[in-house]
Amino acid sequence: MRRILNCIFILILFGSCNTTKNIPEGQYLLNSNKIEADSKKIDEGFYENFLRQQPNNKLRLGLYNMAGDDTTKWLNRFIRNKLGQAPVIYSPQLTGISMTQIRQQLNNQGYLRARVDTSLKVEDQKISVTYNIENNGMYKIRNYEYTIYDPQISRSLIPARKYTSIQPGVEFNQENLEGSRNHLTSFLRNIGYYNFSKEYLYFRVDTTLNSHEADVYLSLYEPRDSTTFKKFMLRNVTITSGFDGMSRDNRRYFTQPDTTEYNGIRIVHGRNNFLRKSTLYRNNFLRPGNLYSDTDYTRTTGAFNGISVIRQTRVTFNPVDGNPNDSIQLLDANINVVPGNTHFLQAELQGTNSAGDLGIAPSVTYQHQNLFNGGEIFRIKLRGAYEFIANSEGSDLSDKNYYEYGADASLSFPLFLFPWLKRSWREQPSASTQITLGFNNQHRKEYTRQFFNAGLTYRWSSFHNQLTHALGLWNINYVRMPWASDAFKDRYLNNPDPIYAMIRESYKDQLISSTTYGLTFTNSYNRFGRTPKNLITIRGNIDISGLLPRLVTSFYDAKRDSTGKKEIVGIAYAEYIKGDLSYSQTHRLNTKTSLAFRVGLGVATPFGNSDVLPFESRYFSGGANSVRGWSTRALGPGSMPYNDRVNFVTKVGDVKLDLNFEYRRKLADLFEFAGFVDAGNIWTIKDYEAQPDGKFQFSDFYKEIALAYGVGVRLDLSFLLLRLDFGFRAYDPGRPEGDRWVTPNFSGDRMAWHFGIGYPF
Repeated sequence: MRRILNCIFILILFGSCNTTKNIPEGQYLLNSNKIEADSKKIDEGFYENFLRQQPNNKLRLGLYNMAGDDTTKWLNRFIRNKLGQAPVIYSPQLTGISMTQIRQQLNNQGYLRARVDTSLKVEDQKISVTYNIENNGMYKIRNYEYTIYDPQISRSLIPARKYTSIQPGVEFNQENLEGSRNHLTSFLRNIGYYNFSKEYLYFRVDTTLNSHEADVYLSLYEPRDSTTFKKFMLRNVTITSGFDGMSRDNRRYFTQPDTTEYNGIRIVHGRNNFLRKSTLYRNNFLRPGNLYSDTDYTRTTGAFNGISVIRQTRVTFNPVDGNPNDSIQLLDANINVVPGNTHFLQAELQGTNSAGDLGIAPSVTYQHQNLFNGGEIFRIKLRGAYEFIANSEGSDLSDKNYYEYGADASLSFPLFLFPWLKRSWREQPSASTQITLGFNNQHRKEYTRQFFNAGLTYRWSSFHNQLTHALGLWNINYVRMPWASDAFKDRYLNNPDPIYAMIRESYKDQLISSTTYGLTFTNSYNRFGRTPKNLITIRGNIDISGLLPRLVTSFYDAKRDSTGKKEIVGIAYAEYIKGDLSYSQTHRLNTKTSLAFRVGLGVATPFGNSDVLPFESRYFSGGANSVRGWSTRALGPGSMPYNDRVNFVTKVGDVKLDLNFEYRRKLADLFEFAGFVDAGNIWTIKDYEAQPDGKFQFSDFYKEIALAYGVGVRLDLSFLLLRLDFGFRAYDPGRPEGDRWVTPNFSGDRMAWHFGIGYPF
């Protein structure tokens, strides 16, 4: 196999050496494009998008040249048409069009006197094109005035003027003009102007001032009819619930539809009573007597489409015939809520391979998406796993088996289930309440462990969906080990060796009752429908454990265990506080290239009833989304060296730092290349005997920040991104001082490869 790959590589290499073999005499291969501007303010990468010709991908051109000329052969056609790429022959006409488009874009950006020319470099039937930009100064807005003949429209736009991006002194560019036109149109349509569209607004620009300044005048075209510049008020609002014209069952249900009125809204439903009237009313923001509003329309469709059992929402508006001279016209709204599938049943069977031990993991999931006819989602999952421990000691077959089974159930409501809240807050469309219950039983020859969990979580969004909130009011996890073998007890649980202290702490019965709050900000939403050049995501989370048990035990003299820890219902409970904050940004250089970076920090500390955090709540480093030169849980804490006795349990900490930088480049339609540099580590907040050299010290922590670099390839299927990264260690704080800078090694313990889904940040 290696010889075949080497042969293919050599053929491609030789094929790519003579890149002009298929170029006709007198013509030239486009070797490269380059844009050079006389100002750093001009984003040269942006203008690459307007070049009508792009040079070949070198690899694909080499494959094309490697293929034989006889196209009657299948292999030659396959290499040329599927793998290869025909040479791009330089076209003076397309170069001229590119110059015109670049100049037009410069004008749009405010460089109204910009000039663009080209310089050509010819070598061996190859040509390199350089586009030279001379900006000659950017124009700014001197005055901005309304010259609108319609007095009602002119008065209506006065409040919107201070929110527009066009103001005296700002840079003049078409993007600001178009954004302002969209904003003003949206403003008018949100105060009743149903028939208004942005095509009625236009700008007149006076640039004859000879001072790189422009006067901008907003004007209005004549309307098509007498109601175009009239406000519209909603008269009747009708919601048809559960009708699907494409379904025979739905048509049968609606042979005798029932029409009722609920708080001024007409509701039409069939015998199936698809959704409750209160649910329909709560998610509808188009109310009789209100002026028409695009925002109300968008909120209505968004709220209904956010209910999983609804497949589609159709809204139509019908103007009511009346006197066209009336200042307020009437409008009827019809909302059709089309049902989707109510029941889902899914079965899965996965194969597992854990350190060479093979197994299977079956699961069955049932989901009801409209349990109480209010869009409530009930979900239950039954799962199991079986694994054969190949190197397990003992002759009894039962000693070689590992199995687990469990169940998870959740019930989600599309509103806040919480007393004392205002109705408008409780029933906002983005609100949801989720109740969860879960159980898992693990059995090995050494022990049996059981996990119980329950939770109540509220979710909602705000600030135009740029902020999402998640409040875990209470999350309870109970871990118990009802049985352990004598050998396991003697070796780990009853062994006084400090190295096993973490294992003893991890395997004791414990109760974790926590309250969490998470906040995520993203600027991916844009009111003008454009994707920001810089995508920013900020995530914060705080987790406080032990509040409820502490409150309960404060009312009585709680029992204590042998170590002095307070107990509730006979179990010691954990107390800690944990906070996480991360900032990530992706900057698009052009359509193919982007730079991304992330800074992440996490700190946790036990208090009160706990001396150490529960194992599941501590941080770990390394892996596909952290410092990629190390595998998961292989780095830290601090400068603690590797210990193969209990490495998995001790490779956790209370402080975490992640610093990541990544260069991303599109190679083809589906593939993307990445080069990255990662830094970070974990530390403990206290001195633990089992984790020597792991404590965070302000004076030394920078010496213990691990450094890695690597490359990766991504397969982008638009709906799914698959990622393969290869990370190499550069600075290893776990090695002795003076020997921490390491040389690349493509095997052994100096590199790690990771498979992941989605970007690492």
